[in-house]
Amino acid sequence: MTARLSLYQKAENELYKMDSSVKTKFYDFCHQFRNDPDHPSLDLKPLKGDGRIFRAKIDRSYRALLARAGTGADGVQQWLIVAVRHRKDVYEELTVAINRITGEIEFVDLGVVGQSVLQRAGVQLTPAPEEQTTTATPEHAPPTEGATAPHTAPLLAGHSAEDLRRLGVAEALIDLALNVTSEDELDQLIASAPRLTAEILTGLGSGMPLEEIEQEITRPAATVLEPGFEDDMAAALARTAVTTVDDDIRNVLAEGDFRAWKVYLHPTQRKIVERKYTGPARVSGGPGTGKTIVALHRVARLAAALPSGHNKPILLTTYTKNLTADLRSRLTSLMGPELLGRVDIKHIDQLAQSVLNENVAPGSQRSVIGDEPAQNVLREVLFEHDEQRWDAEFIFDEWQQIVLGQSLATRQDYFKARRAGMGRALSRPERAAIWKLLEQFTLRLSSMSRETWAQAAERAARYEYERARKIQARAERKQDIGGGDLIHLDDNSSGMRYLRHRYQHIVVDEAQDLSPAHWKMLRAMSAPGPDDLFIAGDTHQRIYDRQVTLSTVGINIRGRASKLTLSYRTTQEILDQAAKVVGDTTYDDLDDGTDTLSGYHSLLHGPAPELAACTDWNDEITQLAGTLKEWRAEITRPAEDGTVRDPSGTMAVCVADSDMAGRVAADLEIKHGITTATLTKEGPQGGGEVHIGTMHRFKGLEYQKLAVVGASDGILPRSTIVEKYATSDPRRYERELQKSRNQLFVATTRARDALRISWHGSPSPFLPV
Repeated sequence: MTARLSLYQKAENELYKMDSSVKTKFYDFCHQFRNDPDHPSLDLKPLKGDGRIFRAKIDRSYRALLARAGTGADGVQQWLIVAVRHRKDVYEELTVAINRITGEIEFVDLGVVGQSVLQRAGVQLTPAPEEQTTTATPEHAPPTEGATAPHTAPLLAGHSAEDLRRLGVAEALIDLALNVTSEDELDQLIASAPRLTAEILTGLGSGMPLEEIEQEITRPAATVLEPGFEDDMAAALARTAVTTVDDDIRNVLAEGDFRAWKVYLHPTQRKIVERKYTGPARVSGGPGTGKTIVALHRVARLAAALPSGHNKPILLTTYTKNLTADLRSRLTSLMGPELLGRVDIKHIDQLAQSVLNENVAPGSQRSVIGDEPAQNVLREVLFEHDEQRWDAEFIFDEWQQIVLGQSLATRQDYFKARRAGMGRALSRPERAAIWKLLEQFTLRLSSMSRETWAQAAERAARYEYERARKIQARAERKQDIGGGDLIHLDDNSSGMRYLRHRYQHIVVDEAQDLSPAHWKMLRAMSAPGPDDLFIAGDTHQRIYDRQVTLSTVGINIRGRASKLTLSYRTTQEILDQAAKVVGDTTYDDLDDGTDTLSGYHSLLHGPAPELAACTDWNDEITQLAGTLKEWRAEITRPAEDGTVRDPSGTMAVCVADSDMAGRVAADLEIKHGITTATLTKEGPQGGGEVHIGTMHRFKGLEYQKLAVVGASDGILPRSTIVEKYATSDPRRYERELQKSRNQLFVATTRARDALRISWHGSPSPFLPV
């Protein structure tokens, strides 16, 4: 090998979309270039515009554009393939540079920028002489000399070139950005720009203040650079996310876009993943910003740093069973089997149950009862005591949020407990009456050998806290005697000598849905210290009534909180619609502050979401069926190489409850011949093309095209549940509205390319129609 090749991310993305015949020739080109870059058949020549960029022949029609990247430590020449283009799209005005903020190599192609912008900036594209075609003018040629564009104020008026330079915009795009006069022109510029530049311009275009962009986008991506960095391409290559071109390049390209999330991390994400934290850390961000990807990469990094062994010192957990299965599948693609074996992957209730199984004698375990059946038991207790002041929902909520949430063991504890956010105030006599009712309720459950999930979590938390207390006590006793052996002091029955914290590192995904008891259990499972807890969540997606302040459960994230604002999954048009659902509602940040969607944006664009008013249920289903058939035709349209994509799992229908899910599935299959699969805790059940499920089931999932059905007033929110609190408990009423609003927000942000929302009767008040 006389040359080492690497593949720039944008070049890799271009190759994914090309005909298989071009890919095959590219494989051959890479092999030949690595052996002899000066071979005459490659015709390697520099472009006149930027001496760092060369073009080489892949075949008669396609060219590889490459940048010299210095020499490796082994003395081998390093080259970076920055683009794969048809020869008519090779221009002299292509540039590579090292970004002054990130220190990474950036490739800029002005050939895809709007011609009106190029003209105003005084830029004219010049085809490379060897690549000129017989056509009269190049495809991207600007208007003829003398033509003038109508004068319009620049879109980024008020910002200077120095502002953009300080933020990190690529030097070659600064003048063009300042000459943009419309959002369409800005979108064209953003689509081809390096990633940091694209984020900054998107933020400026949406009206973000310079200081906010610098804080949320520029600073997290910044790298400390030595003087002269702008000329050291070898060092820049080491900082740039690339793929090394080797004999496995066929497998790399065959994986398609799926590979990107495994390999590439945005500088902001990479810094979060690789940082060494002195204690618990949290990453937040809207849907599609990569929180889960960051969490998975964090697990991989922690596992790679472990000393050799066979134990499982890392826990990866989330709220539901199906999300846990998804995390396991994705982590399997990211890590080898040896490292994967060092990670314990369990959903939070499974984790609590394993703690209880360890601490409860065989035969005395309690089976879990769901919340609805448990409330029926509570209704029996209220009826027997002729209690009419409170309904079962209120008492059950008080029990879960306050009594179990704060681990209150006595009536006196309950008298002193704070009830912030619960709405309706309670006097001391009322608390005494409620405590008596809850005693009867829990005794009734105990006599049935039953307990709720919340009870199980609270009991598990108490067991873990006791375990942590013993570990701490032993450590203090050992320190008191100068580090000697404590075998003569240990309680032999408790196995104290071998007692350790269960985990060294804990990573939590979808953190907003965990209860206080869950957090207490997790806090006790890992010794406080560096990299102990890593938390990923978004309170805008909280669909359960579990508001937690982490500092109150012993988890302090101050100074170790990060926020992601760029969505890699959903188009800007869908995000705009989702933001309207949330409105001006205030959200907490899992601590004492508030969180907003400010600065949350996407570089992707697509059609505006469709809002469809229907006359009745049959009309809504008929229109839905028509849309699904249109989507199927688009997805299965043959590619250039004749392949046809399987549409299964690319389309979904989201509804408010399981009864409606069953009704939609039946109507689509019986009346319109559309096969479906129902989303359950175990994942999709059935082999149908279209997935159907409740808004709860769509948590953590994504689909290319998604329809929300039945978004009517009275269903979102469910008036029979919510309206009764409007006067009796206004605070509870607001919480129920927000929970329903969050469910619709989660549903809309599961769509990647296309979103349709329909209703019959009056639309949901959460929809801006």
